[in-house]
Amino acid sequence: MARQQTEVRELDEGSYVMIDDTPCKIDSYSTAKPGKHGSAKARIDARGVFDSKKRSLSQPVDAKIWVPIVDRKQGQVVSTDGGDAQVMDLETYETFTMLMPDDVDLEPDDEIEYLEYEEQRKITRS
Repeated sequence: MARQQTEVRELDEGSYVMIDDTPCKIDSYSTAKPGKHGSAKARIDARGVFDSKKRSLSQPVDAKIWVPIVDRKQGQVVSTDGGDAQVMDLETYETFTMLMPDDVDLEPDDEIEYLEYEEQRKITRS
């Protein structure tokens, strides 16, 4: 698994975090001051990178948490078929099929940027 461990206090909005074994991008991060009997707590609201589901997490700021290493890569569309696009990675020349987002209209020879974590891929912009 491509992930590393870090403390909750080192996270920031826009960074990635593992919630329920799913890589998520942090939408909001807030902390509550320490109380009489406890330590400071952090509340994280995030959205799944590949499934877009909202998730939240509340942890002490000194707790350790897993952070996924999500790769941002470049690719070129080889062909399109309905809702699928066959994409070639511009670095390794590997070809694979990806689901096209609804808001993106791709044509062959378009260059795209996509995210990859383990065997999951998602087109981010064309």
